[in-house]
Amino acid sequence: MVTSLDKSRIKVVLLEGVHDRAVENFARHGYKTVKRYKKALAGDELKDAIAGAHFVGIRSRTRLTREVIASAPKLVTIGAFCIGTNQIDLDAAMMRGIPVFNAPFSNTRSVAELVLAEITFLLRGIPAKNALLHRGVWAKSADDAREVRGKTLGIVGYGNIGTQLSVMAEALGMDVCFYDIVTKLPLGNARMMPTLDDVLAAADVVTFHVPETPLTRGMMGRDQFARMKPGAMLINASRGTVVDLDAAADALERQHLGGAAFDVFPAEPEGNDQEFLSPLRRFENVILTPHIAGSTIEAQANIVARRYISPARCQEPMKTVISATKPLRPGSPNEHKPASTNMVDTNGIIFINPPSRSTSLVCVRSYIIPMAAKKRAVITP
Repeated sequence: MVTSLDKSRIKVVLLEGVHDRAVENFARHGYKTVKRYKKALAGDELKDAIAGAHFVGIRSRTRLTREVIASAPKLVTIGAFCIGTNQIDLDAAMMRGIPVFNAPFSNTRSVAELVLAEITFLLRGIPAKNALLHRGVWAKSADDAREVRGKTLGIVGYGNIGTQLSVMAEALGMDVCFYDIVTKLPLGNARMMPTLDDVLAAADVVTFHVPETPLTRGMMGRDQFARMKPGAMLINASRGTVVDLDAAADALERQHLGGAAFDVFPAEPEGNDQEFLSPLRRFENVILTPHIAGSTIEAQANIVARRYISPARCQEPMKTVISATKPLRPGSPNEHKPASTNMVDTNGIIFINPPSRSTSLVCVRSYIIPMAAKKRAVITP
């Protein structure tokens, strides 16, 4: 693969302890200037770190705002080694013609496994029993301890994680119902419900697996908690803005909510040295984890190893921002054709470089990019 700038001069910056395999992949393809940071950076420290970078790789904690992106004039590509991209100002990247890549499939199994474990722990009352035992209180009792088998799991968002969880939960004997704004084919014996309220009324455990959008922000508030079964459980491993935490705390205080598990929060510490603040900290029947549902060794290796290949062999779309020299209108002959043909291939991951920095019209869509035998990219020294 040929680039207009010698690979030894192309700077790659990887933050938040991105897996070692990423560095190995870059080295294997001739990229020698790879700078790694074990944690997220912010403010001037982040700007300084990426000032001369051509490629930047982050996970969920680093915030690439418009101001931060503007501080990196050579930036060609942003890689999000995670599912979400809400930590990146996509509009700012789009206007610069900078493609943004994520990994929407690679850690879904890790998330589904954690949620399944939390369902079991919550139904057995393990969080509260664990807290008591740590204080020296021996409370051996079957009270409030229930089997998973025969209980109803309500899944909100039947996508890559929700469908895996559906199959796994059925294997344990759970009945599964789900709600999604898009009509989905149920797997196994799962049932699609017409509304969110129907799921809340039917489920013993409700779990959220939705993206952050205007429709999902605050979608679980006081009115929704009131529609849940008394004593039902709630799990949120999607986005922190989906559930109103004050409403959740109120439902827990009144014991209308029997327990909960949260992996994501509206405001999260920027680093491991900051205190985590939440109205849920006082409840012993709540499992709190620091946004690590998808953080396993296997998931991080999978994210780095994932390959984008030709449409003939791969049905998974690549979510990216692609620069276009003219508008691509839905339904037009060129709707699914990216205007730029300059590509950089790093272990099969295709980076698109816009024809010029002055390109003003851009199109944000999902594409599958064919891999050509040879690829060229114009990269600013």
